[in-house]
Amino acid sequence: MKGFTLVELMVVILIIAILAAASIPLLRGSVDSAKWSEGKATMGTIATALRIYMAIEREDFEPVPTLEKLGVAPWILDGTYFKGGDSSVSDFSWVITGYDPIEYVITAKALAGVKSPSEITLNASGKWSITP
Repeated sequence: MKGFTLVELMVVILIIAILAAASIPLLRGSVDSAKWSEGKATMGTIATALRIYMAIEREDFEPVPTLEKLGVAPWILDGTYFKGGDSSVSDFSWVITGYDPIEYVITAKALAGVKSPSEITLNASGKWSITP
């Protein structure tokens, strides 16, 4: 009679369990990265709206303009994972700190269940900062 012994089957099951246990954290990181990609895209939309707002308002800008003043409908910032809305009311916050040169900071806080990073920041020069 040909076949596998119980020991051989148990070894194969053990190897599969070890591989599965090792891959779950890697997959979790990929899911978090995909969620942050959506957040970064939304931050890019906010950055564009801020630059247009500053070009129109010049020195008469409000430090924390509403989405209405930015010409953005709140639902445009809604995604699968991140919720849009005015600064600090949504998953995003922004503040304009200067006109000449244009300076602003946009921040997104981590979603529930996302381990790392805790927040990501985008400034007017296009630099991303990550807070672990």
